[in-house]
Amino acid sequence: MKTIYQYEYLQLGLKIAYYRKLRGLTQEQLAERIGRTPAFIGHIEAPNIVKAVSLDTLFDIAAELDVPVHKFFLFDD
Repeated sequence: MKTIYQYEYLQLGLKIAYYRKLRGLTQEQLAERIGRTPAFIGHIEAPNIVKAVSLDTLFDIAAELDVPVHKFFLFDD
């Protein structure tokens, strides 16, 4: 992961957390549904950790949360 995209990865994680909570899922539930660990989801969503996410994983998360994947990229300025 390039450090110049650090802000974007942090925003992506915050969007995932937002939609996960909106759907009433815990990190554990989402992790189980996409075949990842709760720690992995926690790292993605943490505002103080920069964690890269593959497109496959992002598509899996979007499908489980029933969110069009493009909504994860609508960042707040």
